[in-house]
Amino acid sequence: MKELIGIVFFAFIMACTESTPKGHEFYDQGMVKYKLQDYEGAIADFTKAVELNPKDEKSFYDRGVAKYKLQDYTGSIPDFTMAIEINPKFAKAYYNRGFAKSGLQDFMGAIPDFDNAIEINPKYEKAFYFRGIAKIELGQKVDGCMDLSKAGEQGYAEAYEAIKKYCQ
Repeated sequence: MKELIGIVFFAFIMACTESTPKGHEFYDQGMVKYKLQDYEGAIADFTKAVELNPKDEKSFYDRGVAKYKLQDYTGSIPDFTMAIEINPKFAKAYYNRGFAKSGLQDFMGAIPDFDNAIEINPKYEKAFYFRGIAKIELGQKVDGCMDLSKAGEQGYAEAYEAIKKYCQ
């Protein structure tokens, strides 16, 4: 009798577990909504994903990107920070946190994030580009123009337009 109760209990637990949504399912739903430009819906799904799996840097990162798309720069920064805490080598999270800080005109705060992104990925042309723009905004024209030049050398075509505008 005890064995029968144990088997029924085990079957019940398995049935409940299989029907419970997993974090990756909410992440996948969030990505579909993100691609459809339903950023608020994506944020809701990414939030459910991180509640179920608080060590999933992708869910934090993509929630931050969705918030950024809604111009919630302040709200995106903690999500990028969590992604970095989970994976300190996540260059795109540093880059996007720097980009969000630039959106808030916090160029001093953005530069170290671009530095970290470049340290992890020395060929990150967009990080060079936006670090250059941030430096120029802070009056560091020579260093900023050097970064724009590096971005251009690495294939980021917009860098040459910025060089014409800021560095001549």
